[in-house]
Amino acid sequence: MSPADTPTNRIEDHALIGDTYTAALVGRDGTIDWACLPRFDSPSTFASILGTEDHGHWTLAPTDPDATAKRRYDPDTLVLSTVWTTGTGVVEVTEFMPIGAHRASIVRRVRGLRGAVEVRQVLRIRFDYARALPWVRQIGGDEDPALLATAGPGSVIVRGVRFHADDHRHSATSTVHDGEVLDAVLTWYPSHREPPAPLDVDAALHRTVRWWRDWMSTARTDGRYAEATRRSLVILRAMTHAETGGVVAAATTSLPEDPGGERNWDYRYVWLRDASLALASLIAHGYRDEAAHWRGWLLRAIAGDPADVQIMYGIAGERELPERELSNLPGYAASTPVRVGNGAYTQYQGDVFGEVLAALHDARELGVEENADSWALQRALLGYVEEHWQEPDNGIWEMRGPRRHFTHSRAMIWAAFDRGVAAVEEFGLEGPVDRWRTLRGAVRAEIEEHGWNAERGSYRQHYDTDEVDASLLVLPQIGYLKADDPRMTGTVAAIEQDLRTGDDGLVLRYRTSSGFDGLSGSEHPFLACSFWLVEQYAASGRVDDAERLMDVLTGYANDVGMLSEEIDVATGHHIGNTPQALSHLTLVSAADAIARARGTAAGHRTRLAVHDGGTRSWTGEGERAGTPA
Repeated sequence: MSPADTPTNRIEDHALIGDTYTAALVGRDGTIDWACLPRFDSPSTFASILGTEDHGHWTLAPTDPDATAKRRYDPDTLVLSTVWTTGTGVVEVTEFMPIGAHRASIVRRVRGLRGAVEVRQVLRIRFDYARALPWVRQIGGDEDPALLATAGPGSVIVRGVRFHADDHRHSATSTVHDGEVLDAVLTWYPSHREPPAPLDVDAALHRTVRWWRDWMSTARTDGRYAEATRRSLVILRAMTHAETGGVVAAATTSLPEDPGGERNWDYRYVWLRDASLALASLIAHGYRDEAAHWRGWLLRAIAGDPADVQIMYGIAGERELPERELSNLPGYAASTPVRVGNGAYTQYQGDVFGEVLAALHDARELGVEENADSWALQRALLGYVEEHWQEPDNGIWEMRGPRRHFTHSRAMIWAAFDRGVAAVEEFGLEGPVDRWRTLRGAVRAEIEEHGWNAERGSYRQHYDTDEVDASLLVLPQIGYLKADDPRMTGTVAAIEQDLRTGDDGLVLRYRTSSGFDGLSGSEHPFLACSFWLVEQYAASGRVDDAERLMDVLTGYANDVGMLSEEIDVATGHHIGNTPQALSHLTLVSAADAIARARGTAAGHRTRLAVHDGGTRSWTGEGERAGTPA
């Protein structure tokens, strides 16, 4: 990466603010350089993170070049507070997106704490991924100044200060004294409507803080990593759409897995796998309403023929997510192409059936009542799996090479049949339990014959290779075998040998040098895989190893607790889209595993707790205690 390609704000420099409909990224320097309004997957209003300032940003910071900033979230909220210290005084900037306002607004409140501080704002509004330069005009009077920008279907109005035009941007400079408050509020609205009324910032701030804290009051967290767990739960809730219940995989698109390379993807959609795992994390901490809400989203999204099930959908269940490239955006750190949409929606990934059925089983365990529609959906999914379970797939990592029989996918097919059996045996639901039990045994037999590498003493990535894959670490989590089973400890040893990298021993998903993924270049350690290894260590009795690795991983979180997709172990920089739901939900599961191993967990219910050492035990041969497989 050349100096010219180095972003002003690196990925880890960002904090997230959001209203559970969409989100924005705020850099350490006071720049909002990514915001899609009014929905996570809407075209951007600010996109300088994928290019330069010309592609849209909103900067608010002291004019003093030597000013220093220290920021944090208000406890258990997504309200960001930054204290700026300058040579003339101190100000606090509070930034949030109001909850319950039913409008996409960004609030930036400056409060004087000491002395007097000159603050400058620079605003470049660029709609439609910076392809639309808006018509901008001043409205309002001296007492209520407002800037109005319109392009096509969208408008934004910015109230609170009077901006002045300056070569396709607008700027404003204000001096804030001790005790004074300066509010700047940006609100998006459809351009065919009249501008909305001004926001009552005091009321909005109070309502937003109260909403977040009320939601977090449900969370049961304990142990050494309780604080990191609580922050991750807030981030997962922020990425769950308030109305539809869809959980987006990340708030961004095209932040690269390999800076300068082609591994740049749009993650602003709902992957069945990621959403199912996020649901499991929320269920483990008592969030029954979220489980029911997500199940409703699932019923709507998958409605119809199970043969049409996709691995991912739009936030409201949209089925077509065509992938295209935006040539006008030069990309983060000159990483092109910048992509919108995701072509992986056409792939077949057999593991998603296991993830979905396991998550719905977890919801049953929590007490979410099954209804005729939800169980009919699960039976239909199992019927489809019965007909297609032997087919190869693209695997959990969305390989763009040939389809193969990935061992992880086969194990998740096993889990799908297993949860069907459990639904009948433990909850009295109707279904062909004998057939599902037989198929569960057949899948296990196939895995043990073709997915096991006897020479190395480990499971293999897929049936045609001796390579290993970090996704094998989830086998104990789904109850396929126990974490301390010799087959699993042998697999862990192979993963440690082949996939751990750098001084910290973070874990790669797989070795890209094997050439299976159909892409050029390489990638960095994938955080979720390292958290899976933490969970495996804790569950197999290697608790000290689990805590050592967990300390390394939580140490990579930025100053406000956010994690992206990957880590560049040579530099410590975050890599990939951010914040990454999979990173945060696996952090929660890893923390819970350590708490259980240390005996500090307070009744958490997770897949591992239930199926491997909790109320039911697993023999490691695919059987519940006392129940034939």
